[in-house]
Amino acid sequence: MKNAILVTVIFITTLFTAIPIKAQVSFGDAVKFNDGWLFRLDDDSAATEASYDDSQWRKLTLPHDWSIEGQLSPSLASCTGYLPGGIGWYRKHFNITDDAARHYIYFEGVYNRSEVYLNGHLLGKRPNGYISFLYDMTPYLKEGDNVLSVRVDHSRYADSRWYTGSGIYRDVWLVAAPEVHFAQWGIGWKATSLTNRQATVSVDMEVQKHLPATDKIELTAALFNAEGKQVAQRRVRLSDGKEGISKENLTLKLTNPQRWSLDNPYLYTLKTELISNGQRLDGCETKVGLRTLDFNPDKGFALNGKWMKIKGVCLHHDAGVLGAVVPPEVWERRLKNLKEIGVNAIRMSHNPQAPVVYDLCDRLGLLVMDEASDEWEFPKRKWVKGWNKGEPSFDGTFDFFEEWIERDVTDMVRRDRNHPSIFLWSIGNEVDYPNDPYSHPILDGSTINQPMFGGYKPDAPDAMRIGKIAKRLAACVRAVDTSRPVTGALAGVVMSNQTEYPEAVDVVGYNYTEDRYDEDHATYPKRVIYGSENGSGLDAWYAVKNKEFIFGQFIWTGTDYLGESGAWPSRGLYTGLLDFGSFPKPRGHFRASLWSEKPVTYLGTYPVQPRFKNSKRLYLSPDAWDIWNYEPGQEIRIVCYTNAPQARLLLDGKVVGEMKPYDEKTGIIYWDIPYQPGELKAEGCDKDGNAMSDYSIKTSGRPYALRVSADRTSLSKDRATAHLTVEIIDESGTVVKLGDNDVTCVIEGPARLLGLEGSDNSDMSDYTDNHHRAYHGRLLGYVQTTGEKGQVRVKFTSPLLQGSEILLNVE
Repeated sequence: MKNAILVTVIFITTLFTAIPIKAQVSFGDAVKFNDGWLFRLDDDSAATEASYDDSQWRKLTLPHDWSIEGQLSPSLASCTGYLPGGIGWYRKHFNITDDAARHYIYFEGVYNRSEVYLNGHLLGKRPNGYISFLYDMTPYLKEGDNVLSVRVDHSRYADSRWYTGSGIYRDVWLVAAPEVHFAQWGIGWKATSLTNRQATVSVDMEVQKHLPATDKIELTAALFNAEGKQVAQRRVRLSDGKEGISKENLTLKLTNPQRWSLDNPYLYTLKTELISNGQRLDGCETKVGLRTLDFNPDKGFALNGKWMKIKGVCLHHDAGVLGAVVPPEVWERRLKNLKEIGVNAIRMSHNPQAPVVYDLCDRLGLLVMDEASDEWEFPKRKWVKGWNKGEPSFDGTFDFFEEWIERDVTDMVRRDRNHPSIFLWSIGNEVDYPNDPYSHPILDGSTINQPMFGGYKPDAPDAMRIGKIAKRLAACVRAVDTSRPVTGALAGVVMSNQTEYPEAVDVVGYNYTEDRYDEDHATYPKRVIYGSENGSGLDAWYAVKNKEFIFGQFIWTGTDYLGESGAWPSRGLYTGLLDFGSFPKPRGHFRASLWSEKPVTYLGTYPVQPRFKNSKRLYLSPDAWDIWNYEPGQEIRIVCYTNAPQARLLLDGKVVGEMKPYDEKTGIIYWDIPYQPGELKAEGCDKDGNAMSDYSIKTSGRPYALRVSADRTSLSKDRATAHLTVEIIDESGTVVKLGDNDVTCVIEGPARLLGLEGSDNSDMSDYTDNHHRAYHGRLLGYVQTTGEKGQVRVKFTSPLLQGSEILLNVE
């Protein structure tokens, strides 16, 4: 699909529920294997042996991230958020109680350089910390006590430009299967045609046979609509009964198909089964979505034939105080809050993420760019004293690139290919950053207009290598899936244009080089271009909005995240539209005024600086907080972010800011008024002056009490997570936005506190205890059930304030 003028791809794919009940392996009976693990943060090679004495090890439940349990320290690397790494061991004693012929262990993610042993035997090693992997335990299992030992080596902890976490930080599954079963990730679907009247779906199946299949074996596939009615069914006989892998294909046809879309993410259910002599050997049940994708160098991108703009954000995998262990409910709330402000696409930056994230994007209606890696054959700079400050280090993942990259890319596509949300495969991010590490003579040119570490460096790796690697990795993707384009996020477009890299991919992503759009569109008229990573400035958005041939952008970032920290104190990079707790920041509200299709109005305030009062350059902040507490008579700038044609400002119901039209140049309406206490309201109005939406803030008194609310009060006992929002309020119940009181949490009943998140990037205090300071009058608590039924009482207290509590029912 090189430089295709019009590419149409049609796809069918998978979705589990928001909380998956089966592992994403396509075969067998999978159960979570998270309970009863032992852990030690130390290195001891004898821990591989089954007889090793682990009686004094710490007991815990997976997933687990030991880095987030460490103490922030200015002596540690800023790139990973001033948190430690190390080497850790996990062990689990277990018995096999079923009579299945084969048993496998499936890890969704272990960061990183893992080694897995069973009863002293090495099952395998996987250095990539983001790739899911599976081992066959059958040859080394025994009756009675078995011991799994997992060594995790994150001693080179500053190996990434952001926080990674350390340990077995995603779910683990035990998979039981017969001798003949579907292969790992061995089922794939694509629609070979899709109209409003009919869809034709090709189903590929791989069968793993550990012994010759002498009996007749049939494979069946049945498709059910959202109401549970079967709409298509076919079966095919297994043609090859020899030991090993057999591949078969069948075709399903259904009439009047429902399409998966962002507004209506309709999902079918596909059931596949292996049957021998009328008996079910194996089966898989998956959710299915149907949609078409079109990419055009002049018109951009269309979903289901509708040309549209991608309003995307980049996301790392941590959640502030939770580190890399992010429960499904936390991801669901984050994604919903992003969609609420107008986001329609997610970039998995810069690595495959947990399977549940893709499941949620399928169900919620969000497009996904899946991405393989941030580093290829050479290390990138890793900042250890502050973002882009001091002397960098050069740890990384480059040392296992040649041995593993093709398998890692292939496994990403095989695991994730059945998700309707995925519309792009990215083979890498910013691997072409000029002189980090590759270089090219073009960098000495006078027309270079992009970031780079100096001019041409003859001793640096030759940039021409990038194109050759890109062709290899693109071939890995296409060997598995040709229904979506291959892309790459280019940081050095000027340099990469001299290589084969842009030609190796189908769609070319530009990072922060919007000023190249017009020139490169004219020079390479068959190239499909989009913004794969962009700042949140208005000009970067207008470069998408006002150019038909640019189909979208991905803002850096959707949420604040750990790592890429500035000089101490700084937990992470503070560029998110949402904060660490996934609450919208002012810039999130500003983005909603640009992206949302619903009426939006927000107001923020800040004092007018005398030195800027008569400046010719008008400063209007997209980061103004909604605070209305100042000195009487102080001149305050009120900024309004709205998508209405005009807006007015009222104080206690009286107009104090005249109706002003929306300003396309700044995207912001503003008024300068002297401060008076009361209730300030901005109304976004239609052309006739009728209010379409509004936003109010009140002057608050002194902190008086705590108020707590929960996003859910009835929870499953199976480690369900609730979000508890604690607010600092005055005596009249108004939130004190300036409140930063220290809040303590105590829990009674079958639940535990996962963490307290204030979302203050400069707060470097202890995040492992049960108290924390509020920020902007708010604190978020994560509470998770522990496996028993009952009532949970969560109490919040703060010195000199009235406390608050909430009851949760665990069923």
